Amino acid sequence: MKTIFTKIINGELPSHKVAEDENNIAILDINPNTLGHTLCIPKIQIDKIFDLDNDQFNSLMNFSYKVAKAINKNIKCKRIAISVIGLDVPHVHVHLIPIFNMDDIRFIKKVKISNYEMEKLAKKINHSYKN
Repeated sequence: MKTIFTKIINGELPSHKVAEDENNIAILDINPNTLGHTLCIPKIQIDKIFDLDNDQFNSLMNFSYKVAKAINKNIKCKRIAISVIGLDVPHVHVHLIPIFNMDDIRFIKKVKISNYEMEKLAKKINHSYKN
């Protein structure tokens, strides 16, 4: 069964894409902890991160590194945190979350961001990712 991420990757559902390579895609989280909260997702639908083979895992981590650098150029924060949980959607995904304090990574508070702001931010991060 296709996950929501597979449907996004296939273009069946909309998203705010910030980066893409041959193996992975990065999108803004629609229910973000903070401004810039991004998900890095392998295009292959695999449930658990340690079920990825070594090349797939390294590809995802290298991609996430580049996306984090692009986020950091566009969001003023103390750190870009990384988290892999995977309980909500059975498709590997890496959370990159701009944080100011530990509560920002706890998934207990969310921020509301307009569609216009999400589109604008996605373009900025994409530009930084490409350059």
